[in-house]
Amino acid sequence: MNDPQKRDDGILISKASDVSGNAYAPYSGLHVGAAVRSESGRIYMGCNVENASYGLTVCAERVAILSAVANGEKKLDTIAIVSRDIPEPLPCGACLQLMSEFGIKRILIGRPDGYDAYTIGELLPKPFRLK
Repeated sequence: MNDPQKRDDGILISKASDVSGNAYAPYSGLHVGAAVRSESGRIYMGCNVENASYGLTVCAERVAILSAVANGEKKLDTIAIVSRDIPEPLPCGACLQLMSEFGIKRILIGRPDGYDAYTIGELLPKPFRLK
């Protein structure tokens, strides 16, 4: 692959796909993986973790972002989201808000035949901001 952007995107999609197999999803059966790249170039992964008390369930995107923050990263760039169970695993509003907080600019959504790339502004045009 000659295009460095597509190669880097492919790495994120692959890592998100791999980690989706670790999801704990006994209630929904929906296995999601996410891989986020920081501005420093490091990649952090996460999968969804469900709980019988549904409000305690955590999305893959948030797990990946929180892992990056726990490792000292505050400036994030791109996130990939993959699920083997649904064709277009778009992030929820809470995840989009967290992505906005940490500066994620691109969101890659894995599909069975590739991926789609979105900007944060396309999926969350008016994020909450404290003034």
